[in-house]
Amino acid sequence: MKGRIILKSERCKGCGICAAFCPKGVLAIDTLGKIEIIKGDECIACGQCELRCPDYAIFVEKEGA
Repeated sequence: MKGRIILKSERCKGCGICAAFCPKGVLAIDTLGKIEIIKGDECIACGQCELRCPDYAIFVEKEGA
């Protein structure tokens, strides 16, 4: 299953928890200290980033379900 990540960058404080728990390395912290999608096509819609984000700044939509 694939996923599409939706970021609410205004909510992101750059803690990096979502990137740390992503099993595919889809997310990273950019030079401004915010989360960015670096390998969006590799998202498997596991939802770990969404579950762990303390600021509700990231959401995963499942595609092909």
